Amino acid sequence: MNNKLEIFKKKLIYRASYRGTKEMDILLSSFVNKHIDLFDNYQLSELDKFLNFEDEVILNYYQNNISKKDIDKNKISGIFKRFKL
Repeated sequence: MNNKLEIFKKKLIYRASYRGTKEMDILLSSFVNKHIDLFDNYQLSELDKFLNFEDEVILNYYQNNISKKDIDKNKISGIFKRFKL
């Protein structure tokens, strides 16, 4: 694995693990850790964009299927929606 890709993946894992609430830390870090090595470069880029959404937007999409700020247009959101802890 090239060094830049490895650093990028570590940054994504970090961003998923330290969100601000323990619930989101657990949910997103579990999702990212499970999928990060399966994602190609495009999906990693989409994951980066997905992690830019606010916790409230992500959680409402995950729990209540409320789609705000075009979260449903992100390619990772569908994978995340099907994810179960």
